[in-house]
Amino acid sequence: MTGASEDGLRDGLDVEGAGFGLWVSGVDYVAGWREARASADRLNRALLGAGFELSQVRAVASTDEDGRGLVRLAGCPTAVARLAGLLEAVADGDGGGTA
Repeated sequence: MTGASEDGLRDGLDVEGAGFGLWVSGVDYVAGWREARASADRLNRALLGAGFELSQVRAVASTDEDGRGLVRLAGCPTAVARLAGLLEAVADGDGGGTA
């Protein structure tokens, strides 16, 4: 589920925040990234199940500067808008019938 992806939507061991791109000695970034990757994989499977193409929208595992796992959503505006419509429909209680 993870790895290099299409259209510039990537998934890898990225670190965001202070010192952007600089890793701090002694911080376990890999453990946070592994946790984020498991959650990103789960969300990507759900996106696929809902009919989305991962080349258009996908969850991406990352970490912050303290090594905590982060999951970011990356995608083209039309796919993200479609996902937002689906989530709004579920939140409104109609079960996501039309998105």
